[in-house]
Amino acid sequence: MKIGIVCYPTFGGSGVVATELGKALAEKGHRIHFITYSQPVRLDSFSENISYHEVTAAQYSLFDYVPYESALTSKLVDVALHEKLDILHVHYAIPHASVAYMAKQILLSHGIQLPIVTTLHGTDITLVGRDSSYEPVVTFAINHSDGVTAVSDSLKNDTYKNFKITKDVEVIPNFIDLKRFSKKPKDHFRKAITPNGEKLIVHTSNFRKVKRVQDVVEVFDLVRKEIPAKLLMIGDGPDRHKIEELCREKGMEDEVRFLGKQEMVEEILSISDLFVMPSETESFGLAALEAMACQVPVISSDSGGMPELNINGVTGFMSKVGDVKEMAKNALFILNDDAVLAKFRVAALARAKEFDIHQIMPMYERYYQRIIEKTLSSK
Repeated sequence: MKIGIVCYPTFGGSGVVATELGKALAEKGHRIHFITYSQPVRLDSFSENISYHEVTAAQYSLFDYVPYESALTSKLVDVALHEKLDILHVHYAIPHASVAYMAKQILLSHGIQLPIVTTLHGTDITLVGRDSSYEPVVTFAINHSDGVTAVSDSLKNDTYKNFKITKDVEVIPNFIDLKRFSKKPKDHFRKAITPNGEKLIVHTSNFRKVKRVQDVVEVFDLVRKEIPAKLLMIGDGPDRHKIEELCREKGMEDEVRFLGKQEMVEEILSISDLFVMPSETESFGLAALEAMACQVPVISSDSGGMPELNINGVTGFMSKVGDVKEMAKNALFILNDDAVLAKFRVAALARAKEFDIHQIMPMYERYYQRIIEKTLSSK
């Protein structure tokens, strides 16, 4: 198949999933065309079956904002016409689903009927899309997609709850590339961070309010009072400065390291003992899955799609949002006994293997084929 993929090219989960999916499809022999405003961060190797099409939007004095949607629409039409795409897969509804619909209408004027699949990833449904300024467009674009997928049952249910959706939503979960995300031999790095054998806790996110990063600090504060421990904070975002100040107020400067955005996050996960994700909501919990693949058990909230990933008492523990005392108690249960920690590590990896990309990617292949056949039969 010739597949167009539209995504955000950043470190965010939707862009990561879109890029890794495209790479895996290319390995299977499909021809993949990434279409976005800069090269995706995970598109870090050459493949003869992958092309990247950059979207450029001209800036004119008339515009307060660059008309990216119009530029993206034109690029989609151009790629579809000249590369003869079989299907277009857009990740994250805003604005990609509505742009895809507009491109599809233009292509119809050329006698081309291009099927569109929209994948919903999370905040496009649970947060941004619910804004009254976006909701009508999001609802229309989803309902006029030829196929719609969501990364968890929780997100599927939220979609039906928050929007008047008439389309069937197929759940295809997020996945992990176990060739990349696996425990790496980085003991020298571990010794540099924890020279006295301290337990190592890690958190990674975009440091936004929904991630409740302050709760990570509160959990760690309770843990460090009981056992020697260090905390690594990976990522960046609007709440980072506030969290850094909180760590200073608590006298944690020597125990907490802020590493910023990291492309090789698997190397850091490989030396960690516990991953903490206390989010207000998670549509799936991709960062937690990456940790589990590196044999790191997870302490998380029980919100959104997390119960579909983190098995309570097996791969880690879940608590109510904001219950930092219980999260700390569960963290200490795992960290206080090396035999218990080892047991949770084994279970975390076993669970991650269920989401191996080679298990999930064929689900997308079958879904594409179904949507293509349905589109052809409707002609």
